[in-house]
Amino acid sequence: MIEKKQNPVVRALLYVLLIVLTMITLLPLVWMLSASLKLDSEVFTIPIKWIPETFHWDNYLRVWQKIPFGLFTFNSAKLTVIITIIQVFTCSFAAYGFTKCHFRGRDTLFLCYVATIAIPWQIYMLPQYSMMQKFGLVDTHLGYIMLQAFAAFGVFLLRQFYQSIPNELLEAARIDGLSEYGIYGRIVLPLSKPALTTLTIFTFVTVWNDFMGPMIYFNSESNKTIPLGIRMFLGQYSTSYELIMAASVLSLIPIFLLYVPCQRFFVQGIATSGLKG
Repeated sequence: MIEKKQNPVVRALLYVLLIVLTMITLLPLVWMLSASLKLDSEVFTIPIKWIPETFHWDNYLRVWQKIPFGLFTFNSAKLTVIITIIQVFTCSFAAYGFTKCHFRGRDTLFLCYVATIAIPWQIYMLPQYSMMQKFGLVDTHLGYIMLQAFAAFGVFLLRQFYQSIPNELLEAARIDGLSEYGIYGRIVLPLSKPALTTLTIFTFVTVWNDFMGPMIYFNSESNKTIPLGIRMFLGQYSTSYELIMAASVLSLIPIFLLYVPCQRFFVQGIATSGLKG
């Protein structure tokens, strides 16, 4: 069967459309970077000056002087890394059970578990807070970590990927005497690198940028994270927008450093998680 070649004009128009959409998507980030190098009085000037007349690099230094940004960065990194590791383990383990292990009520249990994705967090926010308060875990990192230890979305994502792994491969391992834990650790996990990378990026970005959770559960300054630290630049009578933008740029650096080396696996994981073998 001979493939039909795409019309060069259509291909060119498609590339132009993608370039335009990319520029529109990146525009707010470019404006944020530009605003972080301006004085506060220059941030909202009309027309917009995309290139500042004077680059105020000292804005990035003032961020560290105005608030304990180093402490907030450490807290964000600590919580994000711990929660990401726990979620990847729990989601991958649960997804393996829901996909490759056969037990009564498996599909019904999975359906009920995944259905929790449709429940807005605001509905169970207060009962959850009340429960954590009774346990004495409010304003502690441990309480926040426990709340984020499981994710139905991660189980659903990995289960979709695990379905593409041939059951014959696992049956052969069972015949060779490998236990379910051995199959999970030696066969399934190594084959799931793209999906695990995708889940890692999703979880990392979600926890790193989470604002509502830390705002509700953390009261003391020693426990606060970067999003709460950025909020400290919002005053009752004045707001330091240039410092907000500078702190936002700094908060994007870890996400950028994570995504760039994992981009290949991320795209592959997204492309294959919807396939069913």
